[in-house]
Amino acid sequence: MDPQIVLSVISAYFLLLFLISWFTSRQVTADTFFTGDRQSPWFLVAFGMIGASLSGVTFISVPGEVGNSNFYYFQVVLGYTVGYFTIAKVLLPLYYRLNLISIYSYLEDRFGFWSYKTGSFFFLLSRALGSSLRLYLVASVLQLILFDSLGIPFWVSVLITVGLIWLYTFRGGIKTVVWTDTLQTAFMLLAVVITIVSIGDELGLKSLGDYVSSVASDSRSEIFNWDWKAGTNFFKQFVSGAFITIVMTGLDQDMMQKNLTCKSLGEAQKNMFWFTTILVIVNLLFLSLGVMLYLYAESRGIALPGKSDQLFPMLATEHFSAFAGIVFVLGITAAAYSSADSTLTALTTSFCIDFLQIEKKYAPEKRVAVRKKVHLLFTGLFYFLILAFYWLNDQSVINSVFIIAGYTYGPLLGLYSFGLFTKYQVKDRMVPYLAVLSPLLTFLIASNSEKLFWGYKFGFEALILNGALMFLGLFLLRRKD
Repeated sequence: MDPQIVLSVISAYFLLLFLISWFTSRQVTADTFFTGDRQSPWFLVAFGMIGASLSGVTFISVPGEVGNSNFYYFQVVLGYTVGYFTIAKVLLPLYYRLNLISIYSYLEDRFGFWSYKTGSFFFLLSRALGSSLRLYLVASVLQLILFDSLGIPFWVSVLITVGLIWLYTFRGGIKTVVWTDTLQTAFMLLAVVITIVSIGDELGLKSLGDYVSSVASDSRSEIFNWDWKAGTNFFKQFVSGAFITIVMTGLDQDMMQKNLTCKSLGEAQKNMFWFTTILVIVNLLFLSLGVMLYLYAESRGIALPGKSDQLFPMLATEHFSAFAGIVFVLGITAAAYSSADSTLTALTTSFCIDFLQIEKKYAPEKRVAVRKKVHLLFTGLFYFLILAFYWLNDQSVINSVFIIAGYTYGPLLGLYSFGLFTKYQVKDRMVPYLAVLSPLLTFLIASNSEKLFWGYKFGFEALILNGALMFLGLFLLRRKD
């Protein structure tokens, strides 16, 4: 691939993002950054949330993983539908009734100061680690296919990357993100479709029926696994998918902040319905792309890379046409930035509202300056975390950090479940200790589950155990008055 062409395409892409940023950040108020003035069209929110849900890691990993675990990931996706229904019918009505900006404000009303700060802290921790990791993995791909050939070192390319995100979000915030995410989702999906069509042309597929039959007849398209001991068992995956959705969307400031920019509860719920429908279709498209990638490699006698994550980038940059390679770069860039920009905005919002209490402690004319400083602070945090992952350069460490980041949602699941489904009050000062203890206990149990539970191996459902332990701890420490 010609680095100059790649650079020109990415530059044009960012120019378009800056144009959207300029358009959406006109006539902003001190609160526009956080709420988008609650004027976002629901259909834009629904479509844009697809890009925020599917990071650059998903763009690369889901197709590649098909070679290892077939379509079993789709079992998780089916569980998502139950989770999104719960969000639409239980959590969104709560958030709109309380007129929340930060969803963790609910915990202060329900339990008290320490519960509120604990919930917000665990969100900040999880999102900062998880999003930095996702951006690091994508930045590594871009470094390999573009910046190395231009003689630009990794630390400079990452500085450019996070700097660009800061530039197009620092004024409009969530109002800008709703529109840029829509654009980036469109580019990402376009990249997947064009790649599938390009591979189909190479394989001689003529009609939609040919594409469907090629994927369906391949053994890797098997969806269901009924082995109860396997981590990919249907019931484990389905139930885990429902709970993962509840915590990583419904209890996540990043995802809920977009929903709360809709004009009304009804429009937010309509957004969730269409978002769910589109997300199921898009995930099926990604999995189908995985089969097509393997069929293409086999038909050309191309040796598979050592890691499945490398399959799509390798084929796109070394074997596909120049046009298909450029489309891949555009798609992975869109997938990476649609996740990172919304996360940066959500982290800024959560810290300003939950910890600085910007609405209560600062006059309107001072809020913008404070918010800009926090926004820059989290941009810097992103930068140093990405460099830390790069310097560690150990895939096992990266996987461990990613898993630990997932563990941080368990305390949130327990807190919200206890708040919504019981009428008890808790010993508020003990909540931070419980929030640390429950993930530690979960890790110990999950690590030894095969010895303790007759060969049973924990997968994603460790999140449920984590939440249950937090719930149990809150029940045992409930106030008796």
